[in-house]
Amino acid sequence: MTTPFLFPELRSFPHAMANPSNNVNDVFDVRRIRRLVELMHENDLTKLDIQQGDMRIQLKRGGTPVACPAPVVSPVPPVPPASLLPLADEKNIHFITSPMVGTFFVAPRPGAPSFVNVGDAVSQEKTVCLIEAMKVYNEIPAECNGKIVAVLAKNGESVDYGKALFKVSLD
Repeated sequence: MTTPFLFPELRSFPHAMANPSNNVNDVFDVRRIRRLVELMHENDLTKLDIQQGDMRIQLKRGGTPVACPAPVVSPVPPVPPASLLPLADEKNIHFITSPMVGTFFVAPRPGAPSFVNVGDAVSQEKTVCLIEAMKVYNEIPAECNGKIVAVLAKNGESVDYGKALFKVSLD
């Protein structure tokens, strides 16, 4: 029974199989293998299996890609550039800075009272504002004890990491 060849270039293969010592028709010739790979690509074949005497070559393409997990890297927040912090003209002044890039909000929802106002006393755990990043609202604590001297960002303003949001007079 004769198997029809899909590629005219492969018609010499039966002769190569009958006479394995002929290097011109050797199925394992690098040029011939490259051409087979090209033909597989051109004709959208995923598998090719050729045998010559005791030697056999199998070509496969388009296998299932293996997913490798991305390496886990713990980000270390950079130190805010000094240019983003206002100069402390007095001793016992602390600036509450943005720990992330996002949108600054003074209240939990529109129309609600602000978390803090100028003159309010704050403690370390007191929420002073929200920063929305990627549809997540993050409560920002004062992280110090003192009194709010100034609000340095505007409601709805985009803020960068390290931007001063509040000026606080420490107790």
